[in-house]
Amino acid sequence: MDTLVQIRNLSVGYGQSLILQNVNLSIRQFDFIGVIGPNGGGKTTLLKALLGLLIPFSGEISFDESMTEGNSHRIGYLPQINNIDRKFPVTVFDVVRSGLMSRKRLTGRYSKEENDRANELMTEMGIYNISSKAIGELSGGQIQRALLCRALVNNPKLLVLDEPNTYVDNRFERELYEKLKILNEKLAILLVSHDLGTISTYVKSYACVNGSLHYHDGNKVTPELLLSYECPIQIISHGEIPHTVLYNHKS
Repeated sequence: MDTLVQIRNLSVGYGQSLILQNVNLSIRQFDFIGVIGPNGGGKTTLLKALLGLLIPFSGEISFDESMTEGNSHRIGYLPQINNIDRKFPVTVFDVVRSGLMSRKRLTGRYSKEENDRANELMTEMGIYNISSKAIGELSGGQIQRALLCRALVNNPKLLVLDEPNTYVDNRFERELYEKLKILNEKLAILLVSHDLGTISTYVKSYACVNGSLHYHDGNKVTPELLLSYECPIQIISHGEIPHTVLYNHKS
C-alpha cells in the first residue's frame, strides 16, 4: 500500500516549549487512523505540523508525489467548529469554494467545473438549498456540513478532522461517520476524537498522542492497551448498567 505521508523523528512545539517529541507515523493510502489522547497531549499540535502551520524543532514530514499539487498538499481539513468566526460575512457557497483557494491565481476566479463540484457536494450534504445563506445563520450541523464540503472540494488524498462531532446534532453525527466510511474507500482519513466508543466502529487503527505517539495497528482498544501506552482516555462501557471508567494519567 502506498505511503502518502511519512513522519520521522518529529519534535515540535511553540516558542521554547516542546509539546511532541520523537514522533514517527506512516499514513498510507486508505488508512483510517483515530488520533486519541488527553487534552494537552499534543493532538492539535500534530495536526498543525502536518498542515504546515508549525515548523518542527527537528525531524521531518515528507509527502508522496501524489500528495503534492502546485505549492500545496492534497489535504482536506475539517477544523473544530468553535474555531469558526460566525460573524464573518460569507455565504455557504463561498465557504465551500474557499477550499479551492490554494490553486487560485490573483484573479481568484472559479471555473464552471469548480462551481459544479461545490454544488455537487452541497447537494450531497443536503445544504444546497441554503448555499446563499450567511454562515452565521446556520446551525452547528449545517456549518459542519459546509466545512466538510470545503474540505472535500479540492479532491484531497488525505482528510484530516479535528473533533468533528463538537457542537453537532446527533443526526448529522451518524451521517458524518457513515459518510467517512464511504470516503475511506477513496482517500485516507486522520480523525482526532475523544469519543472512542463511537469511532471504534469506523477507524482501522489508532495513534495515541501524549507527548509522543504510540501507533496501534487495529481498531480493538482495551483498557490494558491504553494503560500500556500511558494514554488516559475515557472509556464508556455498555451493558445492563451503563457506566464510564476514567483512568488516571500515569505521571
